[in-house]
Amino acid sequence: MVKGNLRSRTFRRIHVRTPAGRNVIHYRRRKKAKPQCRQCGANLLGVARGTPVQIRKLSKSQRRPERPYGGVLCSSCTRNLIKQQTRVVSK
Repeated sequence: MVKGNLRSRTFRRIHVRTPAGRNVIHYRRRKKAKPQCRQCGANLLGVARGTPVQIRKLSKSQRRPERPYGGVLCSSCTRNLIKQQTRVVSK
């Protein structure tokens, strides 16, 4: 019987055929949800997706885009926000 903590749906069940010809079940953690833009809700591109342990091992430039509001807003929302800020300052 499998361990009790593996019975929850926290873990994905992956059917794997071994070299011996047996079908066994491997338990792997599920992927985290894709990060989303705070303003429009679109999926963010260029932002790492994984467990906190996996993300911690990446370099800073691999975790999120190197631009203002990188990892928080999508590029189009960032563009619109910067335009609005410059219009307010210039008036």
